[in-house]
Amino acid sequence: MKKIRGLIIFLMTIPLFGIADAEFRVGGYYKNFSTVFNSPVPEAPMSGIVVNRLRLNLSYVPMDTLSFDFAYDFTPRVQDPLLFSQSLIAVGTPSSSYRIADFDSPIYPSSEDPVGSVGIYHNLDRASVQFSTDFADFSVGRDAIAWGSARVVNPTDVVAPYTYDQLDTEDRIGVDAIRVRIPVGVMGEIDAGYIAGTDFDFNKSAVFLRTQLNAAETDFSILLLEFQRDLLIGFDIARGIGGAGFWLEAAYVLTEPFDDTPNASDSYLRTSVGLDYSFGGETYAFVEYHFNGAGAKKSENYLTNLEQPAYTRGSVYLLGTHYLAPGFTRQVTPLIGLGGQLLFNLSDVSTWIAPQVSYNIAEDIHLAVGGLISLGKRPEDGELTELRSEFGSYPNLFFSSFRVYF
Repeated sequence: MKKIRGLIIFLMTIPLFGIADAEFRVGGYYKNFSTVFNSPVPEAPMSGIVVNRLRLNLSYVPMDTLSFDFAYDFTPRVQDPLLFSQSLIAVGTPSSSYRIADFDSPIYPSSEDPVGSVGIYHNLDRASVQFSTDFADFSVGRDAIAWGSARVVNPTDVVAPYTYDQLDTEDRIGVDAIRVRIPVGVMGEIDAGYIAGTDFDFNKSAVFLRTQLNAAETDFSILLLEFQRDLLIGFDIARGIGGAGFWLEAAYVLTEPFDDTPNASDSYLRTSVGLDYSFGGETYAFVEYHFNGAGAKKSENYLTNLEQPAYTRGSVYLLGTHYLAPGFTRQVTPLIGLGGQLLFNLSDVSTWIAPQVSYNIAEDIHLAVGGLISLGKRPEDGELTELRSEFGSYPNLFFSSFRVYF
């Protein structure tokens, strides 16, 4: 099996070999995220993580209708040993579940080595070829696929989404796919493709058909996505209203509808609706409401509800039902930016507050400090066996980031 996976990875990257004498566009970045956090469990000690990420991006465009892309991440970490097997929050989304084959990661420690405080990870994140014809644009290989116009929670983005607590969201996680885009009219298109799961297992794969069009100064899109035997029907509109931006994104998921005995009770609806506005070009603000039909209505049911398909394969990570998410950014000076977001669980009255201050040392060098501050009822006992509120059960997290682009 390892030989087969190695062959598949080689075939994905072989278009880049044999053109070593060609002129590449080379870029990338180095990032450092240093994080400290405290457990919601009383009297638990503080802990920390230091993540270093070096990314190399290569692209080659031999002609207007053909291009190759490659990206590789090398990521050493220093962190509490428990974090190599546990997440900071109760729910997380899979980082690379839609890949035919992949490199073994971490490089260190291996499965035979004892777990310490150091881990070295790597990730072949892009390896794709794109080519165009008079009829359509095609993409084959590992690339990013994401949909949705919502600012905080995208109901239609279930392939490789980021959770709210993710600090580094600049590059979407690559997935293995065959994709075709057919232009329709001036601003419309038909987008269809196959997203492969491990070893081409269809039960772990996805197939999608998405249409997009513009009418009456409004962008419309409809998505049909069959993923891991579930069917998602998505709808997304975005338009301007009196100088403000408006979006409505919704997804209804039918769990295993093609089985002989489908379980309709596990099906769920997710919706995000919001407005944003730019004040004079220096201040930007938005507010979004999110309805999570897969969530539990009472906090005591949060953990038992995690057994539902929405959490095991639907990439849902919020535990409650109703959320409000305002946020803003302000350019205080040309070099200093200030921002903040809030994710408020309206059902259990708990909140995640995410302030951040950034500073541009130079054109390609950036500093930032910020945090994720949780407010809500903390667990009563010394273990997280039952949650009294969603965000009150998460740690307070404070971070600094340093980014250099080249």
